[in-house]
Amino acid sequence: QVQVAESGGCSVQAGGSLRLSCVVDEYTYYRAWFRQAPGKEREGVAALGVGATEYADSVRGRLAISEDKAVNTVWLQMNNLKPEDTGMYFCAAYNTAVRSLTPSEYRYWGQGTQVTVSS
Repeated sequence: QVQVAESGGCSVQAGGSLRLSCVVDEYTYYRAWFRQAPGKEREGVAALGVGATEYADSVRGRLAISEDKAVNTVWLQMNNLKPEDTGMYFCAAYNTAVRSLTPSEYRYWGQGTQVTVSS
């Protein structure tokens, strides 16, 4: 069982920046960040696969996913945050992901880290 652990969530004001971290204890080909707001479905925001990244339209240009394979860490740099970015952010990993921003494609999940953006 691959262990996934997120950190870095906190409360920020609109326009601010935040960087989330995710440690995956074994390398997997696909790693992604999802978020879930109260009363809404979990949605993919950024994914990192084999030589490629993918972003949701709502975050493209503001969020960036990156990794350091040496320390099994994936980051989500979040800039120009908006109140609608508020939610629980989850990191997920798996070795296959045909649709890399779809939650059901991932087997391994962290517990989540809360991001709150105030206006």
